[in-house]
Amino acid sequence: MPESKGRDKKAAAYTAPTKSKSAQPNPTWWAPTFVTLLILGLLWIVVYYVTEYRYPVSALGPWNLGVGFVLLMAGFIMTMRWR
Repeated sequence: MPESKGRDKKAAAYTAPTKSKSAQPNPTWWAPTFVTLLILGLLWIVVYYVTEYRYPVSALGPWNLGVGFVLLMAGFIMTMRWR
């Protein structure tokens, strides 16, 4: 019956990889900031429609929707990096 060769004694033992910097928790301001951005973006768009396109900034006109969506997207992007 053949015998097992066994392991090489010169091979280094396995060491687990160290935690990367990205695994650290977010700062304490992270969650309140993205929640605020989401709510502010939603309110911006709702106010624009409810006031029949006069507010929040009447000089922007339809670009008020763009401002609202940028705020929403900034909040959503921040949620992707939340730990």
